[in-house]
Amino acid sequence: MVRPVRAIVIAALVLLVAFAAAWSSLALWYRLPLPEVGRQASAILFGLFGAWVIVALFGRRRFRAVLAFAAAFVIVLFWWSTIKPQADGAWAPEVARQVTGEFDGDLLTLTNVRDFEWRSATDFTERWTTRSYDLNALKSVDMFMSYWSGPTIAHVIMSFGFDDGRYLAWSIEVRRLSGGAFSPLADLFKNSPLVILAADERDVIGLRANFRGEDVQIYRLKASPAAARLLLREYVSDANALAVTPAFYNSLTTNCTTTIVKMMRVAGDVVPTDWRLVVNGYLPEYAYDRGALDTSVPLSQLRSAAHIAARAHDDGLSPNFSQTIRVGVPSPQGAL
Repeated sequence: MVRPVRAIVIAALVLLVAFAAAWSSLALWYRLPLPEVGRQASAILFGLFGAWVIVALFGRRRFRAVLAFAAAFVIVLFWWSTIKPQADGAWAPEVARQVTGEFDGDLLTLTNVRDFEWRSATDFTERWTTRSYDLNALKSVDMFMSYWSGPTIAHVIMSFGFDDGRYLAWSIEVRRLSGGAFSPLADLFKNSPLVILAADERDVIGLRANFRGEDVQIYRLKASPAAARLLLREYVSDANALAVTPAFYNSLTTNCTTTIVKMMRVAGDVVPTDWRLVVNGYLPEYAYDRGALDTSVPLSQLRSAAHIAARAHDDGLSPNFSQTIRVGVPSPQGAL
């Protein structure tokens, strides 16, 4: 019995050391405050150290090797814990400001609502506005899926509709530095802060559909006005907290999908663990299975009507943009 147990323990240690070494090497590569050569050398050396420890696990010095690796890994973790997101930076214009909100009873006033006028993906007129909304006039919630990298990965935007015909879209994004690029791998390693945007649909949806060439789809949710109000309040609460205490964007744990799920839980919806919350391109299927979409029609019909690209291009970002992109989209009872 001793040998099988020893083999299992060694196999488990090999996996743990391999994972810890790989994670530490990438963390050093992306975040160590050294020139590129120094970061590269540090990452390679830690990776080689991990490989040496794995080899040592099969010899007589395994105990010392494990202790040495554990000590080194603790040092890396301590250094990692000291890395905090920057509050100020030369941010890209479209993520330069964090929205904040104040409630006066049921009247919500938002500062720094984005309303850019886009002429191309890089040519725009920057405009940030202050807007007020009566939560008693909130009638609907819609989910936009913007597919930018095939059918499995999408950016998720939630939009709240009011009975005066206005829509307020919320987008949880990477706060990139000006000239910076989005990198899902780098953003696993405290590469960029998180920003919560509130925006006009002609801005945040029109940009993706009309100029970035993304496959944008809309799904109208079966949410009561009370649930919609709770969810909107949670967005505002999180935005205000983020304005005070910056947080990192993380491609797996703190992104446009996981943050929305957290908000849905706070709003009272029990959201079970599901692989489609990670591979978020399949969120429409998940929402349909959960009864959050109009299940009186087949999902295939909802999918077919969800694509807004043709309607968005024909509209050309007119004042009627929000109404135009919803033409022909099946709506649950009560949705605007």
